[in-house]
Amino acid sequence: MKKRQFLTTAIGGLVPAVLPTLTEAAVGGARGPALLTVTGAIANANRGPFDPVLDQMMHKQKLGFDKAHAFDFEALAALPARSIKPTLEYDGKAHALRGPDLLDVLKAAGAKGDDDGKLVLRAVDGYAATLTVGEARRLRFIVATHIDGQAMALGGLGPLWAIYDADRVPEMAARALPERFGSCPWRFTISK
Repeated sequence: MKKRQFLTTAIGGLVPAVLPTLTEAAVGGARGPALLTVTGAIANANRGPFDPVLDQMMHKQKLGFDKAHAFDFEALAALPARSIKPTLEYDGKAHALRGPDLLDVLKAAGAKGDDDGKLVLRAVDGYAATLTVGEARRLRFIVATHIDGQAMALGGLGPLWAIYDADRVPEMAARALPERFGSCPWRFTISK
């Protein structure tokens, strides 16, 4: 399989084109390709354990899990969404980003825990940002599905981006633009 074709089908660390049972996640009737996988201390699993053959991107990152909750675009879009408008480091301009609150996504997966609980947001390229539930709450992280009114495209910053409005957080707004988004991976999974 060509690398470009593999990356097109391996969204969120899953290989939906090869594994139909994952693409048919029973999340609010949604049946599209999994875009986001939440693993760890969750109660609402809708997919089975890690498979080293079928979960190749996660395997290369040395990840594993007994159960997970896979979200497709429709399931994420069904959650209450909000908008933020941070200045992005890529072009120095403010962009409208929209999507569900990260904590609402965790709640839908059945994640429980206090503000000290750790979250690992891991991009498909292996980049990982660790923050606490309290930090995600204080910074008001969203799982952005849209940018400037358009669905976030695969190959750009999408299809998903864990991000907050750094312009509205005084200690972050005081930092240089390239230093504000270290905890904001795009194309990611969540371990709780």
